[in-house]
Amino acid sequence: MRQLLAVAAGLAVLAASACSVPAPPRSDAVPAAPAGPATLPAPTGAHPVGTTALYLKDTSRPDPWNLDVDARELKVTLWYPAKQKDGRRAPYMTPKESELLLKGTNIASAPYDTLSKTRTNAIEDADLAGRKLPLVVLSPGFTKPMSTLTSLAEELAGRGYVVAGIDHTYESYATTFPDGRVAECLACDSNSDPGFGAGLVAGRAADVSFVLDQLPSKWDGSDRIDRSRIAMVGQSIGGSSAMATMLEDSRVRAGVDMDGTAYARIPKSGFSRPFMFLGSAQHVSGGPAPTWDRDWKLLTGWKRWIVLTGAEHQSFTDTPLLSNALGIKPAYGVLPAARAAELTRTYVTAFLDQHLRGQRQPLLDKPSSRYPEAKFCPATCAQS
Repeated sequence: MRQLLAVAAGLAVLAASACSVPAPPRSDAVPAAPAGPATLPAPTGAHPVGTTALYLKDTSRPDPWNLDVDARELKVTLWYPAKQKDGRRAPYMTPKESELLLKGTNIASAPYDTLSKTRTNAIEDADLAGRKLPLVVLSPGFTKPMSTLTSLAEELAGRGYVVAGIDHTYESYATTFPDGRVAECLACDSNSDPGFGAGLVAGRAADVSFVLDQLPSKWDGSDRIDRSRIAMVGQSIGGSSAMATMLEDSRVRAGVDMDGTAYARIPKSGFSRPFMFLGSAQHVSGGPAPTWDRDWKLLTGWKRWIVLTGAEHQSFTDTPLLSNALGIKPAYGVLPAARAAELTRTYVTAFLDQHLRGQRQPLLDKPSSRYPEAKFCPATCAQS
């Protein structure tokens, strides 16, 4: 198991996999002068994007990581199509969250508050637009706050989805609550324990089900959600948790695992709901991460397995988009940040449009000359 996988050689120290232990910065990391605040790419959909945050408490279960509390607290960030395009842009993260994330990943090439200056596209507390909107649950990688999937969340919201991104408390370097408390990564002390990955995805599945239970009463816009059209997308352990959640909660009708090792075990009878693997070269057929080979055989419904040439573990997150602001130069040969974001947005959106909106997407049927980096597995991406 690993914790730090490079988006590029220079971003190795910011990448974290499903369940792993810290590694020192790689010797081929290339520092550069920070280039000022990062700006996330604008959403390409027809709608402006709004965002708001919910804070939920599950009193039915204790927190799995903090033995001193008897309830599970969660921060849920919502992104959604908005009526207005003007207003205060939501912060990417707080200065303290930026500091803890950069310290936790050994990034010292930029001021610790750098990520709090990243420019997002979503308007805080904007009025919701539309009705009967499909819902997408997002789950981030281990040690990473939900904000590291903001670019994807904003894209989906701009295309008419409500997105519920979950900060799984004590599983990232920092989660800030309204009273000013900052929950740090208590789970990082346990990530070498036997069965850690399986336990982590089971806990995240419980988090997702609780959020789906609570949305109707906790958010004024929840009556605009079409609860018959719910999907889940995650990166790394968040992607692993998509299948774990679907096995436990039938409300989630489609899922995407972005470069996450599979921990939840699919029954031998198979699994028939739509599912897509979207990953880097470590997940080629016959490659070093064999769990996708195992699960592919058990997926009996619509399924796709796509590997992006040149992608690294964090290519499916905002991390590459932040490299210039952090003063880190990506290595030669790694998928460029803007292209990685475009590919991730394109293939995830196509999957959701097909399975939540019933809009057939030929892009998902065969390789595309427009996106030659996308290799369809297992036939065209086997390890050589």
